[in-house]
Amino acid sequence: MEILKPVKEGKVREIYDNGDTLIMVATDRISCFDVILHNTVTNKGKVLTQMSKFWFDLTKDLVPNHMLSVDTADMPEYFRQEAFEGKSMLCRKLEMLPVECIVRGYITGSGWASYCKDGTVCGIRLPEGLSESEKLPEPIYTPSTKAEIGDHDENISFEQSVDYLEKRFPGKGAEYAARLRDLTLALYKKCADYALSRGIIIADTKFEFGLDENGNIVLGDEMLTPDSSRFWPADTYEAGHSQPSFDKQFARDWLKANPGNDWTLPQDIVDKTIAKYEQAYELLTGKEI
Repeated sequence: MEILKPVKEGKVREIYDNGDTLIMVATDRISCFDVILHNTVTNKGKVLTQMSKFWFDLTKDLVPNHMLSVDTADMPEYFRQEAFEGKSMLCRKLEMLPVECIVRGYITGSGWASYCKDGTVCGIRLPEGLSESEKLPEPIYTPSTKAEIGDHDENISFEQSVDYLEKRFPGKGAEYAARLRDLTLALYKKCADYALSRGIIIADTKFEFGLDENGNIVLGDEMLTPDSSRFWPADTYEAGHSQPSFDKQFARDWLKANPGNDWTLPQDIVDKTIAKYEQAYELLTGKEI
Protein backbone atom coordinates (compact mmCIF):
# COMPACT_ATOMS: atom_id res chain seq x y z
CA MET A 1 0.00 0.00 0.00
CA GLU A 2 1.36 3.38 -1.00
CA ILE A 3 2.06 5.70 1.95
CA LEU A 4 0.58 9.13 1.26
CA LYS A 5 1.97 12.40 2.57
CA PRO A 6 -0.17 15.47 3.30
CA VAL A 7 0.29 18.36 0.85
CA LYS A 8 -0.61 20.83 3.59
CA GLU A 9 -0.41 20.48 7.34
CA GLY A 10 -2.02 22.82 9.85
CA LYS A 11 -1.79 22.73 13.62
CA VAL A 12 -4.60 20.19 13.82
CA ARG A 13 -5.52 19.18 10.27
CA GLU A 14 -3.78 17.51 7.34
CA ILE A 15 -4.83 17.85 3.70
CA TYR A 16 -4.08 15.17 1.10
CA ASP A 17 -4.32 15.65 -2.66
CA ASN A 18 -6.53 13.02 -4.26
CA GLY A 19 -6.43 14.14 -7.91
CA ASP A 20 -9.59 16.17 -8.54
CA THR A 21 -10.61 15.96 -4.85
CA LEU A 22 -9.00 16.53 -1.44
CA ILE A 23 -9.03 14.47 1.73
CA MET A 24 -9.10 16.52 4.93
CA VAL A 25 -8.07 14.69 8.11
CA ALA A 26 -8.73 16.15 11.55
CA THR A 27 -6.00 14.71 13.78
CA ASP A 28 -6.14 14.20 17.54
CA ARG A 29 -3.54 16.94 18.03
CA ILE A 30 -4.49 19.87 20.22
CA SER A 31 -3.11 23.40 20.00
CA CYS A 32 -3.36 26.19 22.57
CA PHE A 33 -2.00 29.73 22.19
CA ASP A 34 -0.84 28.79 18.66
CA VAL A 35 1.39 25.94 19.99
CA ILE A 36 0.81 22.23 19.26
CA LEU A 37 0.84 20.43 22.62
CA HIS A 38 2.69 17.15 23.20
CA ASN A 39 -0.55 15.37 24.11
CA THR A 40 -2.96 13.72 21.72
CA VAL A 41 -6.65 13.88 22.58
CA THR A 42 -8.29 10.59 21.53
CA ASN A 43 -11.53 11.11 19.55
CA LYS A 44 -11.01 14.85 19.05
CA GLY A 45 -10.46 14.48 15.29
CA LYS A 46 -13.56 12.33 15.03
CA VAL A 47 -15.70 14.89 16.88
CA LEU A 48 -14.46 17.73 14.62
CA THR A 49 -15.10 15.80 11.39
CA GLN A 50 -18.48 14.37 12.38
CA MET A 51 -19.67 17.72 13.74
CA SER A 52 -18.73 19.47 10.48
CA LYS A 53 -20.62 16.73 8.59
CA PHE A 54 -23.70 17.30 10.75
CA TRP A 55 -23.73 21.06 10.04
CA PHE A 56 -22.93 20.65 6.32
CA ASP A 57 -25.95 18.34 6.02
CA LEU A 58 -28.17 20.76 7.98
CA THR A 59 -27.30 23.79 5.85
CA LYS A 60 -26.93 22.43 2.32
CA ASP A 61 -30.25 24.06 1.37
CA LEU A 62 -28.72 27.49 2.21
CA VAL A 63 -25.37 27.11 0.43
CA PRO A 64 -23.55 24.20 -1.26
CA ASN A 65 -20.52 22.85 0.63
CA HIS A 66 -17.37 20.95 -0.27
CA MET A 67 -18.15 17.67 1.55
CA LEU A 68 -18.48 14.57 -0.65
CA SER A 69 -18.13 11.74 1.91
CA VAL A 70 -16.83 10.85 5.38
CA ASP A 71 -16.79 7.12 4.54
CA THR A 72 -13.21 5.90 4.08
CA ALA A 73 -14.54 3.24 1.64
CA ASP A 74 -14.86 6.17 -0.82
CA MET A 75 -11.18 7.09 -0.33
CA PRO A 76 -7.88 5.47 -1.41
CA GLU A 77 -6.92 2.29 0.44
CA TYR A 78 -4.37 4.16 2.59
CA PHE A 79 -7.22 5.85 4.51
CA ARG A 80 -8.93 2.57 5.37
CA GLN A 81 -7.00 2.15 8.61
CA GLU A 82 -7.89 2.87 12.22
CA ALA A 83 -5.91 6.13 12.35
CA PHE A 84 -8.21 7.71 9.72
CA GLU A 85 -11.63 6.19 10.48
CA GLY A 86 -14.23 8.84 11.33
CA LYS A 87 -11.66 11.65 11.05
CA SER A 88 -11.40 11.95 7.26
CA MET A 89 -13.55 13.93 4.83
CA LEU A 90 -13.44 13.64 1.04
CA CYS A 91 -13.96 17.14 -0.36
CA ARG A 92 -14.35 19.01 -3.62
CA LYS A 93 -11.38 21.18 -4.54
CA LEU A 94 -12.12 24.89 -4.25
CA GLU A 95 -10.22 28.08 -4.92
CA MET A 96 -10.43 29.42 -1.36
CA LEU A 97 -11.40 33.07 -0.89
CA PRO A 98 -8.81 34.90 1.24
CA VAL A 99 -11.26 36.15 3.91
CA GLU A 100 -12.15 34.61 7.28
CA CYS A 101 -15.90 35.17 7.65
CA ILE A 102 -16.42 35.84 11.35
CA VAL A 103 -19.83 36.40 12.91
CA ARG A 104 -20.46 37.45 16.50
CA GLY A 105 -23.84 37.02 18.17
CA TYR A 106 -22.62 37.78 21.70
CA ILE A 107 -19.94 40.16 22.96
CA THR A 108 -16.97 38.30 24.37
CA GLY A 109 -13.22 37.73 24.00
CA SER A 110 -11.34 40.29 21.90
CA GLY A 111 -14.68 41.88 20.93
CA TRP A 112 -15.47 42.64 24.58
CA ALA A 113 -11.96 44.06 25.14
CA SER A 114 -12.38 46.36 22.11
CA TYR A 115 -15.88 47.45 23.19
CA CYS A 116 -14.60 48.35 26.68
CA LYS A 117 -11.94 50.54 25.08
CA ASP A 118 -13.98 52.56 22.60
CA GLY A 119 -17.50 51.16 22.22
CA THR A 120 -16.76 49.41 18.92
CA VAL A 121 -15.99 45.90 17.71
CA CYS A 122 -13.91 45.74 14.51
CA GLY A 123 -14.93 49.31 13.73
CA ILE A 124 -18.67 48.65 14.23
CA ARG A 125 -20.21 50.95 16.84
CA LEU A 126 -22.42 49.06 19.29
CA PRO A 127 -25.10 50.32 21.71
CA GLU A 128 -23.86 51.73 25.01
CA GLY A 129 -24.17 49.81 28.25
CA LEU A 130 -23.67 46.25 27.03
CA SER A 131 -22.26 43.84 29.59
CA GLU A 132 -19.75 41.04 28.99
CA SER A 133 -21.21 38.00 27.15
CA GLU A 134 -24.44 39.86 26.41
CA LYS A 135 -26.41 38.91 23.30
CA LEU A 136 -26.08 41.59 20.61
CA PRO A 137 -29.26 43.19 19.22
CA GLU A 138 -28.31 41.63 15.85
CA PRO A 139 -25.33 39.39 14.95
CA ILE A 140 -22.44 41.37 13.42
CA TYR A 141 -20.16 40.35 10.55
CA THR A 142 -16.49 41.09 11.24
CA PRO A 143 -14.28 39.67 8.48
CA SER A 144 -10.52 39.25 8.75
CA THR A 145 -7.67 38.54 6.36
CA LYS A 146 -6.39 34.96 6.24
CA ALA A 147 -2.77 34.97 7.36
CA GLU A 148 -0.14 32.38 6.54
CA ILE A 149 0.68 30.00 9.43
CA GLY A 150 2.80 31.87 11.95
CA ASP A 151 1.26 35.26 11.14
CA HIS A 152 -1.86 36.68 12.73
CA ASP A 153 -5.13 37.33 10.90
CA GLU A 154 -6.01 41.02 10.69
CA ASN A 155 -9.53 42.33 11.30
CA ILE A 156 -10.86 44.37 8.38
CA SER A 157 -14.05 46.34 7.79
CA PHE A 158 -16.67 45.22 5.28
CA GLU A 159 -15.50 48.02 2.94
CA GLN A 160 -11.90 46.81 3.24
CA SER A 161 -13.07 43.26 2.42
CA VAL A 162 -14.53 44.62 -0.84
CA ASP A 163 -11.15 46.17 -1.78
CA TYR A 164 -9.24 43.10 -0.59
CA LEU A 165 -11.32 40.75 -2.78
CA GLU A 166 -11.36 43.19 -5.71
CA LYS A 167 -7.54 43.10 -5.86
CA ARG A 168 -7.59 39.32 -6.23
CA PHE A 169 -10.77 39.02 -8.32
CA PRO A 170 -11.07 42.17 -10.45
CA GLY A 171 -14.68 43.16 -11.09
CA LYS A 172 -16.00 40.77 -8.42
CA GLY A 173 -14.96 42.38 -5.10
CA ALA A 174 -18.30 43.99 -4.18
CA GLU A 175 -20.35 40.96 -5.30
CA TYR A 176 -18.19 38.43 -3.42
CA ALA A 177 -17.94 40.55 -0.26
CA ALA A 178 -21.72 41.03 -0.06
CA ARG A 179 -22.39 37.34 -0.74
CA LEU A 180 -19.90 36.24 1.95
CA ARG A 181 -21.49 38.58 4.50
CA ASP A 182 -25.05 37.50 3.66
CA LEU A 183 -24.22 33.78 3.68
CA THR A 184 -22.28 34.07 6.94
CA LEU A 185 -25.17 35.80 8.73
CA ALA A 186 -27.79 33.41 7.27
CA LEU A 187 -25.77 30.33 8.28
CA TYR A 188 -25.16 31.68 11.77
CA LYS A 189 -28.82 32.55 12.38
CA LYS A 190 -30.06 29.14 11.24
CA CYS A 191 -27.44 27.18 13.20
CA ALA A 192 -27.55 29.34 16.34
CA ASP A 193 -31.36 28.92 16.52
CA TYR A 194 -31.01 25.17 16.11
CA ALA A 195 -28.21 24.93 18.70
CA LEU A 196 -30.20 26.94 21.23
CA SER A 197 -33.07 24.45 20.90
CA ARG A 198 -30.50 21.77 21.89
CA GLY A 199 -29.13 23.68 24.90
CA ILE A 200 -26.06 25.32 23.32
CA ILE A 201 -25.41 29.00 22.66
CA ILE A 202 -23.13 29.69 19.68
CA ALA A 203 -21.52 32.95 20.77
CA ASP A 204 -19.42 33.39 17.65
CA THR A 205 -17.89 31.38 14.83
CA LYS A 206 -16.00 31.64 11.55
CA PHE A 207 -16.69 30.23 8.10
CA GLU A 208 -14.49 29.90 5.04
CA PHE A 209 -15.71 29.87 1.46
CA GLY A 210 -14.22 29.09 -1.92
CA LEU A 211 -15.12 29.05 -5.60
CA ASP A 212 -15.91 25.85 -7.49
CA GLU A 213 -14.91 25.24 -11.10
CA ASN A 214 -17.98 27.22 -12.28
CA GLY A 215 -17.22 30.23 -10.08
CA ASN A 216 -20.00 29.48 -7.56
CA ILE A 217 -19.39 30.31 -3.89
CA VAL A 218 -19.18 27.10 -1.84
CA LEU A 219 -18.76 26.59 1.92
CA GLY A 220 -15.42 24.90 2.68
CA ASP A 221 -13.03 24.06 5.53
CA GLU A 222 -14.59 22.96 8.84
CA MET A 223 -17.94 24.15 10.14
CA LEU A 224 -19.17 25.08 13.61
CA THR A 225 -16.79 22.93 15.64
CA PRO A 226 -15.52 23.80 19.13
CA ASP A 227 -12.19 24.65 17.42
CA SER A 228 -13.74 27.36 15.22
CA SER A 229 -16.57 28.57 17.48
CA ARG A 230 -17.46 29.49 21.04
CA PHE A 231 -20.14 27.12 22.37
CA TRP A 232 -21.67 27.95 25.75
CA PRO A 233 -24.10 25.85 27.82
CA ALA A 234 -27.47 27.64 27.64
CA ASP A 235 -28.69 26.39 31.02
CA THR A 236 -26.03 28.29 32.99
CA TYR A 237 -25.79 31.36 30.71
CA GLU A 238 -25.81 34.70 32.50
CA ALA A 239 -24.52 37.95 31.00
CA GLY A 240 -22.06 40.02 33.03
CA HIS A 241 -19.05 37.70 33.10
CA SER A 242 -17.18 35.19 30.93
CA GLN A 243 -18.94 31.86 30.30
CA PRO A 244 -17.75 28.26 30.57
CA SER A 245 -17.38 26.75 27.09
CA PHE A 246 -17.36 23.41 25.26
CA ASP A 247 -13.80 23.68 24.02
CA LYS A 248 -10.15 23.88 25.06
CA GLN A 249 -10.84 26.08 28.09
CA PHE A 250 -9.71 23.40 30.58
CA ALA A 251 -6.44 23.04 28.65
CA ARG A 252 -5.88 26.80 28.32
CA ASP A 253 -6.64 27.46 32.00
CA TRP A 254 -4.28 24.71 33.18
CA LEU A 255 -1.43 25.93 30.95
CA LYS A 256 -1.86 29.51 32.22
CA ALA A 257 -1.89 28.34 35.85
CA ASN A 258 1.16 26.10 35.41
CA PRO A 259 4.05 27.96 33.78
CA GLY A 260 7.00 25.73 32.93
CA ASN A 261 4.54 23.08 31.71
CA ASP A 262 6.63 22.16 28.62
CA TRP A 263 3.33 22.27 26.66
CA THR A 264 2.25 18.95 28.16
CA LEU A 265 -1.11 18.46 29.91
CA PRO A 266 -1.83 15.99 32.72
CA GLN A 267 -4.15 13.16 31.66
CA ASP A 268 -7.11 14.36 33.75
CA ILE A 269 -7.10 17.71 31.89
CA VAL A 270 -6.96 15.84 28.55
CA ASP A 271 -9.93 13.69 29.68
CA LYS A 272 -11.95 16.74 30.76
CA THR A 273 -11.20 18.48 27.46
CA ILE A 274 -12.38 15.62 25.21
CA ALA A 275 -15.43 15.10 27.46
CA LYS A 276 -16.48 18.70 26.64
CA TYR A 277 -16.09 18.11 22.89
CA GLU A 278 -18.09 14.86 23.08
CA GLN A 279 -20.80 16.46 25.21
CA ALA A 280 -21.24 19.26 22.65
CA TYR A 281 -21.51 16.71 19.82
CA GLU A 282 -24.08 14.62 21.70
CA LEU A 283 -26.21 17.64 22.66
CA LEU A 284 -26.25 18.99 19.11
CA THR A 285 -26.79 15.76 17.19
CA GLY A 286 -28.65 13.62 19.75
CA LYS A 287 -26.13 10.84 18.99
CA GLU A 288 -23.05 9.45 20.70
CA ILE A 289 -19.77 9.82 18.82
